[in-house]
Amino acid sequence: MDKALSGIRVIDMTHNQAGPACAQMLGFLGADVIKLEEPKGGDIARRNMRDQDSDSLFFLLFNANKRSLTLNLKTGRGKELLKELIAKSDVLVENFSPGALDRLGLGWEVLSKINPRLIYATIKGFGSYGPYANYKSFEPVAQAMGGAMSVTGFPENPPTFVVPAIGDSGTGMHMAIGILAALQQRHNSGRGQHVEVSMQDAVVNLIRVSLRDHQRFGHAMPRRGNQMGQGIPSTTYPCAPGGPNDYIFVTAQQQMWPAMAGAMGRPELADDPRFNTAEMRWENRASLNAIIEDWTRQRSKHDVMRVLGEAGVPCGACQDTGEVLADPHLKAREMIVDIDYPTRGTYKTVGCPVKLSDSPAELSRPPLLGEHTEALLNELCGVGLEDLKRLRDDGVV
Repeated sequence: MDKALSGIRVIDMTHNQAGPACAQMLGFLGADVIKLEEPKGGDIARRNMRDQDSDSLFFLLFNANKRSLTLNLKTGRGKELLKELIAKSDVLVENFSPGALDRLGLGWEVLSKINPRLIYATIKGFGSYGPYANYKSFEPVAQAMGGAMSVTGFPENPPTFVVPAIGDSGTGMHMAIGILAALQQRHNSGRGQHVEVSMQDAVVNLIRVSLRDHQRFGHAMPRRGNQMGQGIPSTTYPCAPGGPNDYIFVTAQQQMWPAMAGAMGRPELADDPRFNTAEMRWENRASLNAIIEDWTRQRSKHDVMRVLGEAGVPCGACQDTGEVLADPHLKAREMIVDIDYPTRGTYKTVGCPVKLSDSPAELSRPPLLGEHTEALLNELCGVGLEDLKRLRDDGVV
């Protein structure tokens, strides 16, 4: 079955997380993704937090649905072969340090002349222009500079790092959108273009509501822990048996409050003058939160979720990572899947969150380092076995 991006070839020159997450998403959607790696070691993520004699789980979770090609771009022949690949490809994704590819003679100006239809996708910490353009960045830096840390955590604690990678994977998803837009525009213009996403920009795009509130109230937004706005209930409540993640997040708007009160077996609370409006619930939040907490502490978080969920009240058990990996709903939606990797065996990974009715994603295992070098150089550059041996001897592949 043809996939949404069948026929689109992507050269993935990225490493670590932001770029690989972007390219993996394109691979999930059917693009032919070629992961270009240096011959000695490949993507540094292959060795990052390795827990056994295999490529690390960090690498494996961001590099499914790709083929691996090794090229030494510090050699003249390696650059020549890359340019041959570029001539036959649609997209190049890179997240090197600022100016690195330009110094190799592989920047946008050079490669766009080789292939005017090329989409040249660049991920940088702070982009290619602006006062911080030459600064390097990692996930926490992007969160700090994008404002996310300042609004995360409890008021008595310092600005807090968000573990879900809004700076890395979030940037990768923004870039995937940009690449798809550029491909669509190419249908009309016949030309490729340079697409850029900075990690700081991506984080800022995700904290729009906090920036709205700054303008509404005229001051920096405080950290509020788990309290969402001035809604009550709209926070976490402890559940049985009292473990570190035995909590549930519950939020009920005005029209949902009677249903929640009934589900708790306390229908009289809906008409109680202390709690019958959003304003009164906020004013009397200490009393109401204590009532809700007394009820949730007697039940497990999943029991509370079932009771309130069936009553139409938005809520979610605070699942730990083990519970997420075992979640039957996620498994039913093929979001937690088992993959077999030659040097590791079976491991669990995250599936494709985009569900297309005409071309559902099919996951393939990540590639071993250089696993497809011979096939790809033969297929796309006409390199035969004798030439390949010479390239290996010369340290090109």
